[in-house]
Amino acid sequence: MNSRIPLLALLVLAPSFAAGADVVRHKIPNSNFPIAAAVEVPAGRTTVYLSGAVPPVANADEPADSIAAYGNTEAQTVAVLGRIQAQLEGLGLTMGDVVKMQVFLVGDPDKAGRMDFSGFMKGYVQFFGTEEQPNLPARSTMQVAALANPGFLVEIEVTAVRP
Repeated sequence: MNSRIPLLALLVLAPSFAAGADVVRHKIPNSNFPIAAAVEVPAGRTTVYLSGAVPPVANADEPADSIAAYGNTEAQTVAVLGRIQAQLEGLGLTMGDVVKMQVFLVGDPDKAGRMDFSGFMKGYVQFFGTEEQPNLPARSTMQVAALANPGFLVEIEVTAVRP
């Protein structure tokens, strides 16, 4: 019976040790591309899943279902990530707590129907991989046929981990 007490104590204390562990972000080998190859979240951490965010209207003088109302891919990316940042802050989190990101880009008519990955990256690097916010999420970026509004070129959803 006495030999079981240390084992029982270890089992009771183990969750508290895990909760103190850090999130581990693995870099892409031999690359400075601003995403993580993988992110490890230790047991006991709370994950927060944000629904997809789309851009707000940037120009109310344009039709609400037009790209001109929301801006190009870079402008929409900055606006969407700004919305995500505000939502995270409302939950007591920051962009540095984001561990996973899924990006949906619509083909830009000005780019022969291809997604504007370069425009997306210009907006993205304003929020991730900066001196102020160096934490990089694991990320997938894909071109989709359409989003809910014909004016949307960008929708982003993220998963964050509470520190």
